[in-house]
Amino acid sequence: MIHATIAPPSPALQDRFRQVRRHSEVLAEPLSAEDAAAQSMADASPVKWHLAHTSWFFSTFLPLQGEAPDWAPLFNSYYETVGQPYPRPRRGLLTRPGLAEILAWRHAVSTAVAALIERGLDDRGTALLELGIAHEEQHQELILTDLLHLFACNPLAPVYRPLPPAESRPAPPLSWFEYEGGLAQIGHAGPGFAFDNEEPRHLVHLAPWRLGSRLVTNGEYLDFIGDGGYRRPELWLSDGWATVRNEAWQAPLYWRWQDGLPLAMTLGGLRAVDPAAPVAHVSYYEADAYARWAGKRLPAEAEWERAAAALPAIGNDQGSGALRPLPAEPAAGHPAQLFGDLWEWTASPYSAYPGYRPSAGALGEYNGKFMVNQMVLRGGSCASPPGHLRASYRNFFPPAARWQFSGIRLAEDA
Repeated sequence: MIHATIAPPSPALQDRFRQVRRHSEVLAEPLSAEDAAAQSMADASPVKWHLAHTSWFFSTFLPLQGEAPDWAPLFNSYYETVGQPYPRPRRGLLTRPGLAEILAWRHAVSTAVAALIERGLDDRGTALLELGIAHEEQHQELILTDLLHLFACNPLAPVYRPLPPAESRPAPPLSWFEYEGGLAQIGHAGPGFAFDNEEPRHLVHLAPWRLGSRLVTNGEYLDFIGDGGYRRPELWLSDGWATVRNEAWQAPLYWRWQDGLPLAMTLGGLRAVDPAAPVAHVSYYEADAYARWAGKRLPAEAEWERAAAALPAIGNDQGSGALRPLPAEPAAGHPAQLFGDLWEWTASPYSAYPGYRPSAGALGEYNGKFMVNQMVLRGGSCASPPGHLRASYRNFFPPAARWQFSGIRLAEDA
């Protein structure tokens, strides 16, 4: 739910709003108008659409002065209670309005929000502003994930941005951190912002468990492939095996083979697969099958949160500039890579916490109506904006989704 106790607007909040709005445009600067308008699949959106939708969100849910253009409702994503959304699979057909018009509208919305902040906001208005900022940060991550999928469809393997040279260091050996079971509390405890699906904080009972010290690497996943992982139905859930056959999966998304060696499409173009880096762009089905093959399992989201709760939410996120997962560095006293690098599939279905109540009004559509047929991911990725992550953050995607920066951490019963 939206918190009524957030402090009144401050210069720091206004600066954060301006920085977030500007950063979305910085992400789009390397792109041509054609890049920004294209849509590679039904689950992805054009960059131009992301830039417009985040402006639509502020103009719809904050009391701004000035009228929105007639075409603004085209950029409603899924809020049925405030209008008829334009069909998601057809967003790439919206050649008009053009990118320049959308950027001009963005600037007008940003100016109107800044003026609103200066006039003053009550607690609810401040909470809506915080939600809008966090929402735009989510779309900054989607800009990169959707763009990578788009560029991966191009045989020329375009480069979004030149990336730093790959770090040549081996991954530390996989070890295990053991945790006591018993009653534990999970969920957002405050202070600060949280999405409504992170609440309320509640008790869970956990049996003793162990968590892998790092993410599963490309080299380890290559062993799974070499052992017939994509040809062995006993390793797969039924829906997963049907997907493997129907989609002819043989490796993670974006992998291709050249002279017997795996290459992967990245935001820096086509690169050799680094055996020490975490394996990326795998579905829940693949993560689960790998865990079975390894004789382990995926962690429950409550196990993951308890392991991460006392740690700072920092890691290889968008702020590092790597824009790809990097080999783990040993961490003292806790698992490495819990934040950043890759979103980690958990064994937990995305459902409501006990006592959950959606936010009032149209904003109740933000999270609650998706609590079916999805699995929870935790931890953030190399595409997550800095400062956006926390231990209670619940991401969610359908189990077959692979275009996100998603990876694997193993767990086992103690």
